[in-house]
Amino acid sequence: MALPIDPAAIAPEDIGEERAVLEMNHEDAIEHVREAFTDAGFGVATEFSPSEMLNEKIDADRDPYYVLGACNPTMADRALDATNKKMGGLFPCNVVVWEEEPGRQVVYHVSIMRVARLVGMAPDDDTMADIIADTGELVEKAFANLDAVEA
Repeated sequence: MALPIDPAAIAPEDIGEERAVLEMNHEDAIEHVREAFTDAGFGVATEFSPSEMLNEKIDADRDPYYVLGACNPTMADRALDATNKKMGGLFPCNVVVWEEEPGRQVVYHVSIMRVARLVGMAPDDDTMADIIADTGELVEKAFANLDAVEA
């Protein structure tokens, strides 16, 4: 099956990709990211460690990898309305922390709002553009709270 869009033509800014590097251990990085996003107006609705599960279930030998499901209730409510409830299929807004090497953690996020618009789940209109801009500002604030080293 051919994809309707060429993934190679998608630039990181098209999907609101953000990346930061933290010079700290994995557990401290998880707590730091949780605090940075909470301080920026997000709640953490869910969190889990795929690496722990995979290492336990299939002996995957994965390095530490953790997902924080962040959510800003106001933005979530607006996005549900703007997308006829479809946006819920992408909730929450995941922020991933993985260990690049001991003492060096990568924090990664893509905008579910931008992705939803790109794939046609969300309209390409002023309402959605406002939601994307507002959530983008919150994510920028959260990443600024990280005080990360150069990515």
